[in-house]
Parts: sequence; structure tokens; C-alpha cells
Amino acid sequence: MTEKGSPAPGDSGYRGRISNCIRHRNHPPSLMRGMNHSASPSAPPRTRRLVLVGLAILGLASAVFAVRRPLMMAAPRCMAGRWHGCFDTENGVVLMTLAALPLAALVVWALAGRRRAADHTSAWRRSLAEVGMVYGTVPFVWMTLMPGSGAGIVPGRVSLVPLQDLLTMGSVGIGGNLLVFAALGFFAPMRFAVLASAPRILALGAGCSVLVETAQYVLRLDRVSSVDDVLVNAVGAALAALASRPWWCTTAEVLSKQPPPALAPAG
Repeated sequence: MTEKGSPAPGDSGYRGRISNCIRHRNHPPSLMRGMNHSASPSAPPRTRRLVLVGLAILGLASAVFAVRRPLMMAAPRCMAGRWHGCFDTENGVVLMTLAALPLAALVVWALAGRRRAADHTSAWRRSLAEVGMVYGTVPFVWMTLMPGSGAGIVPGRVSLVPLQDLLTMGSVGIGGNLLVFAALGFFAPMRFAVLASAPRILALGAGCSVLVETAQYVLRLDRVSSVDDVLVNAVGAALAALASRPWWCTTAEVLSKQPPPALAPAG
């Protein structure tokens, strides 16, 4: 006999409630949500990283193959440790930059390992960003500050009319100016949350370019300090920053890395 108004033991609703009670008793709701979340299909981030690294290596190998002949012309003097013909030529600087790539990768690995041992989040990204900013910017700035044949003799020259020199740069000149601070624009937002903004990277690239152009004029390097160089350098940094936007550092991430404040003793 069952009480009036209560479901019979054979009722389907009654059996459903009994089964739910048994399931929730054996598996708490929080555990069940975790099981469902882990079972949902998602692309592993490790695979994405491997794909990006593979594409980067493939692109670098293609670029080296395309310019292999000019690089081999500077190889004998660079291997002999001679300054003239190696560090004062663009081919020599590019060759030494490629030769330093394993060292840069080793520094990234060492920094990331140290940070992972200290339980730092985003250890690999932060380490790669720090090394990438230096490794990708110093060679271009070095080539930009190479003195010409009339260095120290020819007075500094300035071009302050926008877009006047842009037409005479050519595709190679424009491409080179776009790459001067591209590494800085790409990696800086990944390392510093305060720079995670395209306008700020644009301003950063312009400021750094102004310093380089000023150095060219003050040191009398037989180069033209042009406002168009500043514009193209800044645009290159901003475009590179937009390319790295999925990996930008966020303010919430920075706050999560800070230790919690110490509680004052009661009384």
C-alpha cells in the first residue's frame, strides 16, 4: 500500500528520482561537471604550439635558402673573426644573427626552466618574449646604425617632409624598415600587459625609431634621418603586434602572478 498522492514504485518518475539520487550520491555534482568538461573535445594547445614552431622553422629555412649566396660571401671573414667584411656589412650581420639562433634558443630554455621551477605561470611565453625582443631587434638596429663611406665628414642630413622619401625607398627599403622594430612589436605585448595595445605599440615603435634617427644625425653616420623611416618603423611594429594578439599578456594574468597580501595580526 502507498499513501494517497505519492507515486507508485512502478511509476517512471519515481524510478527516475531514485536513479538521480543514487547517481548524485556516488558522483557529486562538481565531480560530474569536471568529468563532462574533460570529456569535451578541444584542440590541445601543445599541437598548436608545435604547428607554429614548425611553420616558423620552415619560413626561416626558406629565407636562408633564398639569400644563401650573399651570406656565404661573408662567411670566411666572419669565421676568421674579422670585423671588416663581417660586422660592418649587412650580409655578415645576418649571418652572425643566424649563427646565434641556437644560443638564443638555449637562453629561452634556461629562463623557462628557472621560472617553471619557481611555479611561474606562462614561463615559456615570457621567456620567449624577452629573448625575442632582444634577438630580433638588435641586428636591425645595428644595420641601421652602420656608418656610410662619408661618416664623420659629411654633415647630418634630415628629411622632415612626410612621404617624400617613401617613393624612393623601393620594396626592399620599405620591407627592411617594416622589420626594424617588428620583433619588439610582436613580443612586447606578450611580456608586458601595459603594452598590450596597438596604439601603444605604434607609439613605442615611433619613439624607438626617433632615437635611432637622432643617433644617425648626431653621430654623423652619412645617413639621412627621415621622418618616413619613423613612420614605416612604427607601422611595422604595430602590424607585428596585431599578429601576436592571441598571446598578449593581460592585466588579470599579471594580477594573478602577484602574491596575496599578508594579513595583519588581529588585536
